[in-house]
Amino acid sequence: MEFLRITSIDDPNFLLMHELMKKVFPPEEVLEYSLWRDPLEDPGIRVFVVKHEGEVVGATEYRYYDELQVAMTDFTIIGQAGLSIGRFIVKKRMADLLELARLSGKPMLGMFAEIYDPYRIEGHVFGGVKPMDPYVRREVLSHLGYKRLELGYVHPSWENNGVAVEELDLGFMPQDDELADIPAKLVVQFLTGYYAILPDKPVKWLDMVEGLKRRDKVALLPL
Repeated sequence: MEFLRITSIDDPNFLLMHELMKKVFPPEEVLEYSLWRDPLEDPGIRVFVVKHEGEVVGATEYRYYDELQVAMTDFTIIGQAGLSIGRFIVKKRMADLLELARLSGKPMLGMFAEIYDPYRIEGHVFGGVKPMDPYVRREVLSHLGYKRLELGYVHPSWENNGVAVEELDLGFMPQDDELADIPAKLVVQFLTGYYAILPDKPVKWLDMVEGLKRRDKVALLPL
């Protein structure tokens, strides 16, 4: 398998990846095709596809915030079962992130991820790809070391229509597995920067962020 970075909307692999995204994710989780041009050209956003026998069978997008010392996994797609795509992506991504942290001169504290709550999104079949099933994904992420932030989480729809998406939890995988909480200020800085691209923020999201500003810490709970 190959792990290939995409830096242009004109890359033929991007079209294949976007079609795969539309197959497995709900519409509110998929940024419209043309709006990807600027993000793909941003050196801080790292988008990779996994190719196997000429076909795009997986993909991941992630980023590293030097100033916060944290990473964010935007998405991970496993398009086929039985190829160990998930393990392949995890190893490649972590090696890249640790190198980015090394170049920054500061250690990585951990990595955020939005994690579907399977009990709140039971109606979506994720393209019929069993490794993408939210029950499976949640358990895999728990095995990797992700924990759930003690937070009633919502995020703005990527359709940029002001709708609050409520079927996910915000997770964090600390490098120190014994870490019990993280600063609320860190969560605020991360979320406001991450969603700066979407101007139409839902009221529920704004209220959530304001609530975080009044807290000192956010507990990390079992996933």
